[in-house]
Amino acid sequence: MKALLASRPVLWFLFLFNLVVAAVAPFVVDGTHGVLTAAGMGVVSLGAGVGLLARRP
Repeated sequence: MKALLASRPVLWFLFLFNLVVAAVAPFVVDGTHGVLTAAGMGVVSLGAGVGLLARRP
């Protein structure tokens, strides 16, 4: 499972999908739930982005 999550296509998917959800969540979900969703998804997106940058050749 770790090898699958560390593959470049999966990291790109996690980065882009979570970035989009983090940007849209405060407008779709009201109140604190939207803000917390955006923060959580943003953290996952940043983690995937760091994983992509760390694996650059």
